[in-house]
Order: sequence, then structure tokens, then C-alpha cells
Amino acid sequence: MELALPAWFEIGSFIVLILILVADLLIVYRRPHVPSVRESSLWVGFYVGLALIFALLMLVLGDAEHAGQFLAGWLTEYSLSIDNLFVFVIIMARFSVPRKYQQEVLMVGIVIALVFRGIFILLGAQLIENFSWIFYIFGAFLLYTAVHQALAKEENDDEGENGLIKFLRRHMSISNEYAGSKVRTVIDGKKVFTPMIIVFVAIGTTDLIFALDSIPAIFGITQSPFIVFTANIFALMGLRQLYFLLGGLLDRLHYLKYGIAFILFFIGVKLVFHAMHENELPFINGGQHIEWAPEIDTWTSLGVIVGTMIVATVASLIRMRRESRAVPAAHGDERAAEISADRD
Repeated sequence: MELALPAWFEIGSFIVLILILVADLLIVYRRPHVPSVRESSLWVGFYVGLALIFALLMLVLGDAEHAGQFLAGWLTEYSLSIDNLFVFVIIMARFSVPRKYQQEVLMVGIVIALVFRGIFILLGAQLIENFSWIFYIFGAFLLYTAVHQALAKEENDDEGENGLIKFLRRHMSISNEYAGSKVRTVIDGKKVFTPMIIVFVAIGTTDLIFALDSIPAIFGITQSPFIVFTANIFALMGLRQLYFLLGGLLDRLHYLKYGIAFILFFIGVKLVFHAMHENELPFINGGQHIEWAPEIDTWTSLGVIVGTMIVATVASLIRMRRESRAVPAAHGDERAAEISADRD
């Protein structure tokens, strides 16, 4: 069912969102700095509030169903974007990006992500419109991704570079030092690339991989291209500030990846059920719809997504608290052993 929203609202929404992103990009370009916790908190709160206001407008101008689809899609994409931040942290550390210029790197990463997701949204919408069986493939892909995410070992900063980056190092003159946020610089009268080109390539390939996960995930919640694209924009806005707000907390949210894996698994199951319900493949049930396949509604999906993220976050915080208590206790035991040894 198409979203019954005025054309002026859809067009106006894209114009406003693009203007906000451009303004954000100009701020980063003109004033590169490390944002404080207060500044990051205010910006993250602003973007979250903007998303909630947008959902309210959809409720007023459209209906509750599609407002719920936007919220569920936005939260799903937001959780996947946070997962993306884990990889960004690793990339920044691996290539020793100066903290002052990390904002610009993140902003470039967000723009690249929007471009990739825009392309995949258009392709996905066309596939869904013409081939209902594509939901089987989307569902299977998300189920595989969820299992892989849950079972994958922790990322290691010392892991080898991917083939594309190795190729660039072999065939391009790349300096060892950064020149601010420049991609090219001049050393001894010779133009060379800076390590920033490698960082951008790493960010871009990461965005491509995450776009492959995120687009099938949100199409499992809604088939409206307008909702899919706006949910992605809102999920990516504020991601830069969230990176600095969470800081070192990201790698300590141990159970977040399992929460995201569960969400992907849930949506994968939902997609398979939807494909079965709309089945037209002749070798499955004779090409007839499988009526017993349940359709999971939007509000159930929203509840599962919110509940999963809350449980994963709370469980991570509890573990962090226990670990922080264990460290002083361990130091106390070592100190007591040293005192005992001195007395002896």
C-alpha cells in the first residue's frame, strides 16, 4: 500500500534534509575540531528529536501504520549504523587518523553511505515491484548475515588490509604523513597522495558492505521507497556526533552486536514469511500463496527492535559495571600480596 502523503511533503522533506546535511558538511569543513561531550549530546538529541517530529508529521498527514513503519525502519537503520561505527573506530585507529580531522572523515563516510544506499534503494524497489520472489533472497541473506554477525570473532586492529587498499599502495605514491584533511600534497616538489586516500577507500568499501545489509533489512519493514530513504537519512544524521559522544564506550558494548544480529534474524524470518505469503514460484506450493505463513505487523516489529536494543544495551552496561568493579578488586588483591610478601 502506497503512503498517502502530499507530494509537497515528500519533496519538501528531501529538500530540508539535504540542506541540513550540506550545512553539517560546511560546519565540519570550515571548523575542524574535536567536539565536546556537551556539543555531541546536543547534536545527537537534535537529530533524534527531528526524527520523532518527522514521525509525528507522518502520523498527522498520513496514518499510524506508516508512522510506525518509519519508526521501525529508522531504529533498525540506526542500530545498523551504530554497528558501522565499530568499524569506523577500527579504521581510524588502524590508519592513525588525527582526531582533529576525524569529523571530516566521518562526514565523507556518511555522504558515501547515502549514495550507496540511495542506489540500492532504487534497485531494491524495482526488484520488489517486478519480482515478488526477491523477498526469499533478501530473507536468506539477512539470516546468513545475522548468524555470521553473532558467530564472528572480534575485529582485530592488526588484521590485514583488503585487496583494494593493497593495490592502491602498490600502484600509487602515498606518503606516510597526513597533510591535514588533504588527499594530495606536495613533498620535495612531487605530488603524492596522503594516507587520507586510503582511509576514504576503507570507509567507502565498509559503507558498501553495510548498505548490502541495511537495505534488505528495512525493505522487510516497509516497501515504501520514501520511508526507506528518509529512515536511512535520519539514521545517518548525527552519526558523526554519536561517534564522539560514545568515544571509547563503543568497543565496550559487548552485547550490542548480538542484539543487532537478533534484529537481522527476526527481519530475515519476517521476509521469508512474507515471501511465502505472496509466493508465486511454481516449485513452491505449486505457485500458490502459502496462507498459513504469518504476516508480522509493523508494531510487533517495532516492539521487537526496541526491546532487543534495550536488552543488549542494558546487558552491556551491567557487564561493564562488573568489569570496572573487578579491576580495583584485582589491584587490591595484588597490593595485599605485596604487603604480605614484604612482611615475610
